[in-house]
Amino acid sequence: MARLTIYKDEAADSTVVSNYFIDEYMKEANDAQLKVYLYLLRMMNAHMPTSVSDIADKFNHTEKDVIRALKYWEKHQLLDLDFNENKILVGIHIRDLSSAENSTSREANDAVSSFVPVPAAIQPAPASLRTAPASVAVHPAADSENSANAFAKPVYSTDQLREFKNRQDTAQLLFIAESYIGRPLTPSEMKTILYFTDVLHFSDDLIDYLLQYCVDRGKKDFKYIERVAVSWAEQGIATPKQAQRCASRYDKNVYAIMNELGKTGSPTTKELEYMNRWMKEYGFSMDIIFEACQRTVMATDRHRFEYAEGILSSWNEQNVHRKSDIRKIDDLYQQRRKSNSQAGTKSSGNRFNQFAQNNYDFDALEQELLSN
Repeated sequence: MARLTIYKDEAADSTVVSNYFIDEYMKEANDAQLKVYLYLLRMMNAHMPTSVSDIADKFNHTEKDVIRALKYWEKHQLLDLDFNENKILVGIHIRDLSSAENSTSREANDAVSSFVPVPAAIQPAPASLRTAPASVAVHPAADSENSANAFAKPVYSTDQLREFKNRQDTAQLLFIAESYIGRPLTPSEMKTILYFTDVLHFSDDLIDYLLQYCVDRGKKDFKYIERVAVSWAEQGIATPKQAQRCASRYDKNVYAIMNELGKTGSPTTKELEYMNRWMKEYGFSMDIIFEACQRTVMATDRHRFEYAEGILSSWNEQNVHRKSDIRKIDDLYQQRRKSNSQAGTKSSGNRFNQFAQNNYDFDALEQELLSN
């Protein structure tokens, strides 16, 4: 039987998306970021050029939106961006995620796909050249920076994650993390916890405090948690106490409140509780907190945090949201005070007339006394 020749149409009618992308990256990306990345895959598979302006027009985004999306994927190391000396985007290298999934580190991934966009100022190439775009060499800068970075996050394999989960002390650590986040962790989030112990060398206590610190600030996104962790590692933080001092030192709002209350030095745990309550639980803006602090300083030299708490808790109960609300409360208080003062003055002016008046016959009383 004669051999068969199997062939397909030149134009690709489908685009393959890596499962690794869907499992690890798709959940965190927004609409614009997903559209841009998927469109790049589609154009690369079809060997077709494009540009930032073309993508913007395609999805009704601004060019800034497209650039932000590209930089987002570059930050997550799914692609590399090449700029010329005029800082114009001239090339995009899309990384091969099938290699990344099985590698033990991002630096080990040498396989990339080349994709060349057409700069907005340049007309599209002739049709005869579109099927064979010029090859662009892989720019090694991003990988060089990562290899030089002692805190670069590896890409952990499924086997490494399984080994981490089977450790004796891991179950308790994952339970603590799930308690703070309020749901079971995804495999990607578990790998981030592994990264904290494996690369950053955080203790369980420090990871516990890290999660508490971020959740208290309303941040449960592991991307945010990871950024905080790397920042602490770069500063040499190794204990929860060091982290607490660091967090207090760099929280501008905390020290601004401390200054308004005439306090110096680092805040105590109790003082931090007060300030967190004012900013988070009560949700007051800084101008309202400063107003309470100024009134506190004018009123007392002692127990200023307790005094300010009394003011702010009262304002919270009265649904104060802006300084104009405070002025209304002050005006109402002054009206009541004036009304009470006037009532008191009127009452005090007639205080000798508040009793029943008696008519005495003093001559008769005198005669009665003499006769006795």
